[in-house]
Formats: sequence, structure tokens, C-alpha cells
Amino acid sequence: MRFTATIHQAKKTATGIHVPDEVVEALGSSKRPAVLVTLAGHTYRSTIARMGGQYALPVSAEIRGITGVAGGDEVEVDVELDTAPRVVEVPDDLAAALASHPAAHAAFGSLSYSRQRGIVLPIGDAKTPETRERRIAKAVTTLTG
Repeated sequence: MRFTATIHQAKKTATGIHVPDEVVEALGSSKRPAVLVTLAGHTYRSTIARMGGQYALPVSAEIRGITGVAGGDEVEVDVELDTAPRVVEVPDDLAAALASHPAAHAAFGSLSYSRQRGIVLPIGDAKTPETRERRIAKAVTTLTG
């Protein structure tokens, strides 16, 4: 389903696209449908949510960098229902740490896709092995706390 929208910018960096109600209704899913979004030739996974009384899609800094779009730009947006399971790829060192802490492993497994991703991404973004180890230790502590 294609529509034209303006990328809205709130505060310094928060950006999003308002999604027309009829687009969400046409998807025929829930009120928070998981979707595949194609923006400026790049396709990514996201979720449409209500924000400020309207449906919206977030446009992260990463996506803005890949696509070259910015707040205020008018863009063509394609969305389609994403029915594929959302699975976070857990790095081997985090998987080993979780395996050695059954409570942390169980807690991680019970988290939603986005919360699991929120734990895994900072570990992958670590610039040094020491930072990575600290972030893994923090994840285990947080999950067992």
C-alpha cells in the first residue's frame, strides 16, 4: 500500500511518518500492525503505532542515514503487512553468557522482539572487547535483577 507523507521532526532527532487511518484499516491487522516499510528504495521492518492521536511509523537515525531523508522531506512510502516471525540474532558471546545463567536466559526468552533487540544492539555496537564484555555483564544482571 503506497502513500505520500512528510517526515515530521519532533525536538532534535525524533522523526516519524504519519500513516493515514485508511492505510492501517486496509492492512486488516491489529491497531499496531507489524509492517515492511519501503522508503527511498530501502526496505525495513517496523510497527505502526498511535502517537499523538495519529498512526505513525518511526524513522530512525540509521534509516535516515541509509535513505538520505530528513525531517520536512515529502516521501513516497510503501507498507505491507509483515507476517514473518521476528527473531533477534543473538551473538555467540551473549548466548554463552545467557546459557550460563538460566534465569537470565529465561528472562531474555520471554521478552518481546523489540526489547531483545534493545539488549543485543548495544552489545554489537561496542567498539572494544572490554566494552562488549561490560555490556554483556550488564545485560545478564538486568535480566536477573
